[in-house]
Amino acid sequence: MTDSTAANPSPLQALIASLPHQPGVYQYLDEQGKIIYVGKAKDLRKRVSSYFTKEQTGKLRVLVRRIRDIKIIVVETEADALLLENNLIKTLQPRYNVLLRDDKTYPWICIKNEPFPRIFSTRNPVKDGSEYFGPYASGRTKNALLELIRQLYPIRSCSLNLSEKAIAKGQYKVCLEFHIGNCLGPCEGRQNEAEYDAMIREIRQIIRGNLSQILRDMKARMMDYADKMEFEKAQAIKEKLQLLENYQSRSTVVSRNISNVDVFSIVDEPETAWINYLRVVEGAVIQSHTVEIKKKLDESPDDLLSLAITELRARLNSDATEIILPFSPTFAPEGAKITVPQRGEKKDLLELSEKNARHYKMEVEQQRSLVDPERHQKRILQQLQKDLRMPVTPEVIECFDNSNFQGDYAVAAMVQFKNAKPNKAEYRHFNIKTVEGPDDFASMREIVTRRYSRLIAEEKPLPQLIVIDGGKGQLAAAMESLEALGLRRKITVIGIAKRLEEIYFPGDQVPIYIDKRSESLKLIQQLRDEAHRFGITHHRKKFQKGFLQSELSQIKGIGEQTAHKLLAYFKSTKNIGQAGLDEIAEVIGQAKARLVKDYFNSKSAEL
Repeated sequence: MTDSTAANPSPLQALIASLPHQPGVYQYLDEQGKIIYVGKAKDLRKRVSSYFTKEQTGKLRVLVRRIRDIKIIVVETEADALLLENNLIKTLQPRYNVLLRDDKTYPWICIKNEPFPRIFSTRNPVKDGSEYFGPYASGRTKNALLELIRQLYPIRSCSLNLSEKAIAKGQYKVCLEFHIGNCLGPCEGRQNEAEYDAMIREIRQIIRGNLSQILRDMKARMMDYADKMEFEKAQAIKEKLQLLENYQSRSTVVSRNISNVDVFSIVDEPETAWINYLRVVEGAVIQSHTVEIKKKLDESPDDLLSLAITELRARLNSDATEIILPFSPTFAPEGAKITVPQRGEKKDLLELSEKNARHYKMEVEQQRSLVDPERHQKRILQQLQKDLRMPVTPEVIECFDNSNFQGDYAVAAMVQFKNAKPNKAEYRHFNIKTVEGPDDFASMREIVTRRYSRLIAEEKPLPQLIVIDGGKGQLAAAMESLEALGLRRKITVIGIAKRLEEIYFPGDQVPIYIDKRSESLKLIQQLRDEAHRFGITHHRKKFQKGFLQSELSQIKGIGEQTAHKLLAYFKSTKNIGQAGLDEIAEVIGQAKARLVKDYFNSKSAEL
């Protein structure tokens, strides 16, 4: 038993032992008798006892410590438990249960519950018996659908109370909409309710994406009018057919063989999950919607997906006979076939759904980063901590890079990022002092030792993460210096190789590969690129200064690159002056060697 179990009174343990091995819903109550958590179970006794017999961590431990009573509701099936749990969560809103974010900010299409129903867009659904379709993440899609309905059907737009008694009194008069053909005048009794309701039934099917039957009926009516020589009526239906077919062609077509299907995908992260829902009717995606779920108890993807399936299908009035999922859920709704595709068109649909979830996640995070940049930075650092399996969040990161030209003018650079942003006040240049020739490993040992021995001596805080620009060799050299300073186990150190962006850990021969789209990898790449830029700038300045101060700059026909080659080979202008013509020619060619030799010969003659 855990400490949290021992803290609970024995009556609670006795209650758990008496629970039935049946499906149902359990409710946890605190010492005030308030319901703090609602859950579902295939086997109530096994599920509830698992909270008290397993070692719990984090937020779940806090929940268990607060439990003082347990209530259960036994049901017949697992599907009943899923529905009941969803209803109780929405009604009770317990503290430790997740809730899908409210979608009232998204528009819906409403068919009003009234005589001669109006059809309009709203962001505030009201429980008055009206039908709501949506929500529509894209206002353009919703507007296009409403415009199509207005072109096809003469639906009233006024808000008059068209009850049978009001129309019989003759208190209304037709308006401009009637005279321009957008309404058939039900307010004056010019259109009966049965005819109007027939239009509403067709509109309802169009909104749901069920176009095949409507198209067949329209074509049959058009041919019937043509056979009766009523060509004007036949032409009117033909124009409506063209509008519907054009609308259908603009839908995202996946396969005519896939019909009446719901697709759910999940992007799971430590604190948040993003679940996308696609509605596919008659081979076309007619609706896409993504919800964000803030975790409260480290809920599993299985739990979150089960919650979303139940809630979204109820909220969006889905009657799909098949549900496509990335994995088989523990709980699934009755009356629908669960499919977990491995390949083919349904697998493509699942990938499309996940793509929509990731796109929505990116949009939300970009908006939040503009409003609250600190929150955005914290999220990136938390992801980096997870990817590198660090014990702490890397608020301060330092990155090292070496620069030299064939061992000459060897320099190094260190950049520091604080809270995922460059901290230029702490950037440092290093002139290599103890290394002769092109030895990057020895140079790395020198600069790492100099940097952190100074921080230790000045009693300044150390970074949480060190990034070495290079592979295993560079990383091993840096670790030798940190080992000598006693810092090997105090700081996380990684190396990043340029070729495939591999991440190396000390002593590990096999690199890890972070997702190329990951913001944490982009942060590491930004560090590496900034260290390289900062180091190269210093290297160029040092070389140019050395070149300008050398006598080689005075020789006509000898440029910067040629001088660089000579200095790299001979080490000094004195050695160049003493070298023979053939030796110089081996480095820069005969013609330029003659210019250099003539210069030094003329200088000797002057002396």
